[in-house]
Amino acid sequence: MCDMSGMIIRTRVFEIANVKYQNLSGLARAMGISVSQIYRVREGKRGINEKFIIGAKMAFPDLRLDELFYLDDNHPQQM
Repeated sequence: MCDMSGMIIRTRVFEIANVKYQNLSGLARAMGISVSQIYRVREGKRGINEKFIIGAKMAFPDLRLDELFYLDDNHPQQM
């Protein structure tokens, strides 16, 4: 069995969003979540939750989950 306890979910949403959305407000609107949640996730002050993942799929319906998110075990767990 693989020990995944040190892994965290990271996102490529912000890099991808730079092409499609002018600012965080546009991205938040497309994702159906608040700008403050977007900002906190981007700054690493909040983890990626189910609502963020669903919102990312709504904002980028043509991309697969593995194109939007990845597991990272190179950083200590936050929170």
